[in-house]
This record gives sequence, structure tokens and C-alpha cells, in this order.
Amino acid sequence: MNLKVALIYIAAALAEIAGCFAFWSWVRLGRSPLWLIPGVAALALFAWLLTLAPSNSAGRAFAAYGGVYIAASLGWLWSVEGVRPDRWDLIGAAICVAGAALILYGPRSA
Repeated sequence: MNLKVALIYIAAALAEIAGCFAFWSWVRLGRSPLWLIPGVAALALFAWLLTLAPSNSAGRAFAAYGGVYIAASLGWLWSVEGVRPDRWDLIGAAICVAGAALILYGPRSA
């Protein structure tokens, strides 16, 4: 995955996770419904960022994004929630990122 594509997917993942976490905080942690305002904005940013992915097919861009999302979610788990991913988390994320790269850059028949 080249740097530009990686940054697009990482930014999209952070926006999606932040948006979803805002909803989680409201529903599961009893936070103010005002958390939904930045949450919706973050989810809109996520959707826009994903349109920048270099793919002619939305489904392929979304599938490749999924691997990056999994790895970013584990980063969130550790940095925001304070739970350190174990080796199985890390191995699984590595497999998913490799799969994302394969989806994006695998040879296609004409």
C-alpha cells in the first residue's frame, strides 16, 4: 500500500472509530446526547475520505478498508480504552492488512 492510500485509509478509520465511539459513549457510557454532534460529523468525514480511495469499485475500496479498520480499531483499543492487544489480535490485524493490500493491488484480468 503506498503512503497516500495508507493515509486515506488510516484517516477514514480514525474518523469512523471516533464517530462510532461517540454513539457508544452516549448509549453505553451514559454521556450527553451532544456527543452525537461530533459523532455524526466524524462519520460524514469517514464517508468522504473513503471516496478518495483509489478504486473503480466502491465494494473493492470498502473491502480493502476493512483490513485497515481492524488494525486501527486495535490501536484505539490500546490508546483510548487502555486495553493492550495480545499477540492474536496483532497477528489477525497483520493478516487483515495483508488482505487489504492484496485486494487493492492484486493483479486484475482485463
